[in-house]
Amino acid sequence: MSAHPPRGRHLLADLSGVAPERLSDPDALEALLRAAARAAGSTVLGGHFHPFGPGQGVTGVLLLAESHLSIHTWPEHGFAALDVFMCGAARPELAIDAIEAGLAPAACVRREVARG
Repeated sequence: MSAHPPRGRHLLADLSGVAPERLSDPDALEALLRAAARAAGSTVLGGHFHPFGPGQGVTGVLLLAESHLSIHTWPEHGFAALDVFMCGAARPELAIDAIEAGLAPAACVRREVARG
């Protein structure tokens, strides 16, 4: 058991039952994640979103002053995996809330790890 307060919060979320067309557009996913980062109170330093081809998945990451926000999608399975690590006053749960609202999954399973 650590005597120190956590240095950051690391949230993982599995979104299932997402419409495939919402998971294959890298520009739309980047816009959604940038909006989610703002909603969480974090500062975007840069990003890269890679599409694997028409109708296929996307891997994307935003580098944040507070750490990172990433997504990996599988449109053929209606599934997206999120990884949100933020420190300081940023609120990673608000980022996941925004992404969940934008992708409208049938289900979202969240896990949290206190870091540090």
